[in-house]
Amino acid sequence: MIAVPRPVVAVVLSLGILLAGCSESDRPLDSPVRFEGAIFGSYYQVTIADSLTQGQAQELEEGVLDALESVDAAMSIYREDSELMAFNQSPVGEWQPLSNELIEVLAISRSVAEASNGAFDVTIGGLVNLWSFGSEARPREVPDEETLQTRLAEVGPDSIEVDENAMQARRLRDVFVDLGGVAKGHATDRVAAFLDGQGIEHHLVNLGGDLIARGYRDTESEPWRIGIEAPLDDRQEATQVIPVHDVSVATSGDYRNYFEAEGQRYSHTIDPRTGRPIEHRVASVTVAHPSNAWADAWATAMLVMGEEESLALAREQGLKVLLLVREDEGWSSLASPAFADHFGGELIEEMGLEVR
Repeated sequence: MIAVPRPVVAVVLSLGILLAGCSESDRPLDSPVRFEGAIFGSYYQVTIADSLTQGQAQELEEGVLDALESVDAAMSIYREDSELMAFNQSPVGEWQPLSNELIEVLAISRSVAEASNGAFDVTIGGLVNLWSFGSEARPREVPDEETLQTRLAEVGPDSIEVDENAMQARRLRDVFVDLGGVAKGHATDRVAAFLDGQGIEHHLVNLGGDLIARGYRDTESEPWRIGIEAPLDDRQEATQVIPVHDVSVATSGDYRNYFEAEGQRYSHTIDPRTGRPIEHRVASVTVAHPSNAWADAWATAMLVMGEEESLALAREQGLKVLLLVREDEGWSSLASPAFADHFGGELIEEMGLEVR
């Protein structure tokens, strides 16, 4: 998912270089104001259309960074001191007290795992590592069958137990929990909630393509515009542009992170049910949902499931879903009925979407 930039010059702030002093702090900034940087092995970009002074903008940027750091400290598998890594290293069968946000994300993950019949599964970390896409440093190569089956036997939503009332969880088998399919969405929610709590009415949060739009992009009440990224290996290009207002959108795609061995392409998206990279024609799944964590998890599950199975799930759950499906030449775009209802028939026709 690509945020389509507004055709004006934005102000990009960087902590630590702002001048001190009341007069500088009170100086009004041109709209929009944008904060951006690297996080979670990806990027973040926050665009605010509200009127801000330089001092207000600095305080907001500090709050955004605090929210992102909090999620990283809780859910990263790339830092040994994270709460999730401590859980992954805890004794099997032993209850571990966990933070509210980690319990919340584990509960969302469990719900999506159940609804998708295991297509979404956060216990897949060992398989992701085995296929060289995780936190373990491994050469990119196809694993041997015996090792694959051994790790697959451990995986499953029933391998962890979550007690939301007691705010604790435990591993029932020696699995490696990887929240890569939901944590980024949760972080996007956290940043948007922080801005909402500060009274910011018009903002666009973009965390590695997971987006939340609030209000409008300018004083003329123009909607924010986001691009549906074309499934291209070598460049970023929007295949569709959608106007959005007060909506959360997440996209999961398989067209960037992959490796090739002996002429075979291996996607980073692993099907937890088989232990192998997906091989179907669906290149990306975009989900609109009130919660970006839920949207992120649903998009990940449906990318695993493929065309027919994911559209059936979208109809069953009333989900707003857009699929890009590879064809012999190019790709086709398929939308769920709820997606069409939300964005309207005129836009659906303009985008050339098939509703199924």
